[in-house]
Amino acid sequence: MRIFVHDYSGHPFQAQLSRELARRGHAVVHSTCAAYLSGKGDLGADVAGLRFATIGERTVLRKQAYVHRLFQETRLGVELARQVAQARPEVALLANLPIPVLAVTAAVLKRRRVPWVLWHQDVTAVALRSFAAADVAGAMGVAAKVFGAGEKWAARQAAAIVVIADSFVQVHRQWGTADKVTVIPNWAPLDEIVPVARANAWSNEQRLTSVKTLLYAGTLGLKHNPVLLVRLAERLRDRGERVRLVVVNEGPAVPVLREAAAARGVELTLLPFQPYRRLPEVLGTGDVLVVLLEGDAGRFSVPSKTLSYLCAGRPVLGLMPADNLAARLLDEAGSAVFPPDESSLEAAAAWVRDVLSDPEHAASLGKRSRVLAEREFALEGSASRFEDILTAVAGAPAR
Repeated sequence: MRIFVHDYSGHPFQAQLSRELARRGHAVVHSTCAAYLSGKGDLGADVAGLRFATIGERTVLRKQAYVHRLFQETRLGVELARQVAQARPEVALLANLPIPVLAVTAAVLKRRRVPWVLWHQDVTAVALRSFAAADVAGAMGVAAKVFGAGEKWAARQAAAIVVIADSFVQVHRQWGTADKVTVIPNWAPLDEIVPVARANAWSNEQRLTSVKTLLYAGTLGLKHNPVLLVRLAERLRDRGERVRLVVVNEGPAVPVLREAAAARGVELTLLPFQPYRRLPEVLGTGDVLVVLLEGDAGRFSVPSKTLSYLCAGRPVLGLMPADNLAARLLDEAGSAVFPPDESSLEAAAAWVRDVLSDPEHAASLGKRSRVLAEREFALEGSASRFEDILTAVAGAPAR
């Protein structure tokens, strides 16, 4: 079966799924967006039957220029549609697409009569409504309505929908699409993200081996409040705990973090996204790894970095809503979850300080993280469920 997969973000576990589908005998084109800045997975073709492709090679996304970005993302949708036409797949799987890209691609797939599956990772309209309410941008309220209509329309065009948490089903009931929804939680590649020693080559290069480190690695966008990271480090300093905040990220949060750290005298190391092959060393450098997610996004977004953190076998602090699926995983691993607001920082700092002062406890938390990841993130079961959905949608015989 010819399968076209587009994951706009270039995440590791989507690429891992494409590899597994190719190993099972399918011809897979795995497409990503080069213009989108994020920590990319292993996007090298090393399996027969798998080819990687990109869109947006010449595009520099202007995330804060909303009108201009709308036109950019529409053009990326046209580019993706051309790529699909060239690949001539029997079925497509689309994940993490901005609504303009998704709508254009869905329209072209409909015209070409190519059945496709929506891998629904975030409910964009819900996030936009929350930012409109918070007065992040005056245009957000209008955008939430327009994008919400586009997202709903695209979901109705999909032959099947995979969502990552039960909370998404409620939205699809409202849209009239719940009858074609399957829940498959996200995972992280156990064989690619593995525990390593705290003292490793990367920590030595960054001069962090002997420095107590709070580490955040991944996207910092509208669903996050990056200043909380700085204020958490400030609370620890005020408690007499000297730590260095390390943030691996590119994008609009970088100047915000730099300014906040300078204003509060917090020791901060800002680094761009690192090569994926070094991710185990990067995550292994953090004495405590931190996840951020704003309250309004909690039920309709599951931070994939949390899953990578668990694979790395480190203690994890989640500043996120308690009803988020990732928060429940952290609870099960013995790590800590606090609401993502200022009122929680004293308790969060106290938890971090306890971990930093007790190496045996920290090691125990790390082991629990990895054990949980090994139990929850086995690839074969999830890959088989995707394969069944794709073959059913394509009308191919079940394998």
